[in-house]
Amino acid sequence: MGGGQIYIPILYWLGMDFKYQAIPLGLLLNFSVQISAFSTYVRNKLVDFNIALPFALSMIIFTPLGAILNFNLSSEPIIILFSLFTFFAGILAVSNYKPKGKIQSKKGKLIAGFCIGGILGFLVGLIGRGGGSFIVPSLLIMGLEPKICVGTSSFIATFSSLTGFISHIFKSNLELKITILTVVSVIAGSQTGSRFMVKRVKSKLLKRMFGFVLILISVLLIKSIMRK
Repeated sequence: MGGGQIYIPILYWLGMDFKYQAIPLGLLLNFSVQISAFSTYVRNKLVDFNIALPFALSMIIFTPLGAILNFNLSSEPIIILFSLFTFFAGILAVSNYKPKGKIQSKKGKLIAGFCIGGILGFLVGLIGRGGGSFIVPSLLIMGLEPKICVGTSSFIATFSSLTGFISHIFKSNLELKITILTVVSVIAGSQTGSRFMVKRVKSKLLKRMFGFVLILISVLLIKSIMRK
């Protein structure tokens, strides 16, 4: 867990510009972590490509549109939107939300995947996030098993993060040395965390702890805007 919803605020608080440094670097870091996990899920046949492909395709199409709007807005409304969606993701995690209804027909799944993917793709381009926290509940509604949801979400987030990074790279202002060091560190950290922490903490408790962290981040971001 983590991705842009954690990386971007931290990079911003470390002094990076929210739009032109924190968002593109956060998307690159998310891609770096997701592609490692995605390859493992594919080998273990935990990706439903029938749903993942239209979902990912719509995210790839709409992500650049979100990036275009991002370039025409100041940082403040983008930070506020980022905070609101981070807060909502935190509430989902804390409440351990599980959708009750499921989409049964193949046509319904295709339409839902494309529409939801388009909305989330737009958010990826606009605020640098909108991935796993919302993809997984959407996949549960489509009737996928939890393990398949995680693997399929990783596949989708890999392509949306890459598309988001490419959409932002042309107007970004990244320092090469910092970019390389952070990419290496998040890959090492994700591998260490997956082998160490998950084995020692119950998944439900870990998810709720993560949810509270997201809520705290959203509150701190709003406070930082109010001080200006």
